Amino acid sequence: MDQELFAELEGRIEALIEKYASLRRENELLREENSRLLKERDGIKGKIDGILRKLEGI
Repeated sequence: MDQELFAELEGRIEALIEKYASLRRENELLREENSRLLKERDGIKGKIDGILRKLEGI
């Protein structure tokens, strides 16, 4: 009986560790995507600001 409980506990712990590792990988991918999107946003903002400055001069 005790062996079965330990085996079940071990299985649950291994599943938790796998889930934790998966979430860490997903978090890293999301950080990279967020960084890319922020750079893209800044580039677009710069272009819009440039267009607005040109329009102010007209």
